[in-house]
Amino acid sequence: MTQPTNDVLIVGGGMVGATLALLLGEAGWRVALFDAAPAVERATPPGEGAPALRVSALTAASQRLLASLGVWPWVAARRVAPYRRMQVWDGEGGGEIHFDADDVGVEALGHIVENELLVAGLEARLEALPQVTCLRGVRLTGYTREAGQAVVTLDTGEQWRAPLVVGADGAHSPLRNLAGIALTARDTGQAAVVTSVRCAHGHAGTARQVFLPSGPLAFLPLAIEGGDAHCSIVWSTTPTEARRLTALGEREDGRAALAEALERAVDGRLGRLEVIDAAPHFPIVQRHASDYVAEGLALIGDAAHTLHPLAGQGVNLGLMDAAVLAEEWVRARQRGAEPGDPRILARYARRRRGENAAMLAAMQGFQRLFGSRQPALRLARNWGLSGVDRLPLLKRLLIRQALGEYGDVPQRCR
Repeated sequence: MTQPTNDVLIVGGGMVGATLALLLGEAGWRVALFDAAPAVERATPPGEGAPALRVSALTAASQRLLASLGVWPWVAARRVAPYRRMQVWDGEGGGEIHFDADDVGVEALGHIVENELLVAGLEARLEALPQVTCLRGVRLTGYTREAGQAVVTLDTGEQWRAPLVVGADGAHSPLRNLAGIALTARDTGQAAVVTSVRCAHGHAGTARQVFLPSGPLAFLPLAIEGGDAHCSIVWSTTPTEARRLTALGEREDGRAALAEALERAVDGRLGRLEVIDAAPHFPIVQRHASDYVAEGLALIGDAAHTLHPLAGQGVNLGLMDAAVLAEEWVRARQRGAEPGDPRILARYARRRRGENAAMLAAMQGFQRLFGSRQPALRLARNWGLSGVDRLPLLKRLLIRQALGEYGDVPQRCR
């Protein structure tokens, strides 16, 4: 069965795809959004109960984008953890650097948000837009182009048509594969273990990251019941060690051993720890699509790029993709141009692919620098961390970059 024609079809309804749907829907576009995940039935309302395992560190630029869409007030009213300070140090030396929001006159360096809470906030806003149709629990089985239209076939047998289609369907994007867009992938040799902990000492609104020989370990502040006693953990390590840590998280006595390992790794800075959840892991693979666009098609978010979580920039890059693509398409329509014009799509690709490639390269460089056991490199990185800590101008520049205030920032994020 063929459905009515829309302006754009978006495959993937996670944080990035839903944000694009909101941006275009608010501009009056007819949008159909498809997602393979079924509608979530929650035992407790979003933002209540135990913290979710997967969280994101949102930059100021991403926060402004979400605020402009009316999503941020909904999320912030439930459970968001701002962090005003960051501590980064080398676990094998004395190098350490500190960042503070006061250094650049802002209220926070960023916010830690549970992914499922942000998705719930986006869904709540989408429900208020009658021009956006959301289908959950459906999978893409076919994609072709006919007479200037994208034709998307779902596992329900339905076919949907639109001049434009967007792949926001994750790292293993079915749409990207069906469109024949090549992908460069680099296995980092690491896996990320995620869990949540209760801390004897409050995190005091500080995000912490220590570089260990096997990879970086991040303690990200959470705001559970208004307190500062909880952190979300992202521990990047070898696949073998990740499997061992995950196994520990499956048993009560194992969680105690995992907590002790975390205490040692973070130099006891948060006192005694209690692991309060399982500790699943996932492989860390950096990916980059050879092209972000094809005829009437664009890739955004993880469908276009994935990177190491050590800088927490994955979702922020995806949100910037969505904001730039919407900006280019809406401007084109306002001046009477066809949003599907190859020049419009090429402009989106130029604005985003270079910046994302630079971030991917930076993450690869950081991983190699801090993963090296060579004495000369260890000395250099320790000197570098401590040296930068004594250079206020350079620190302010780094903070501005961490806030997302660099490069070609879309208007909705300024």
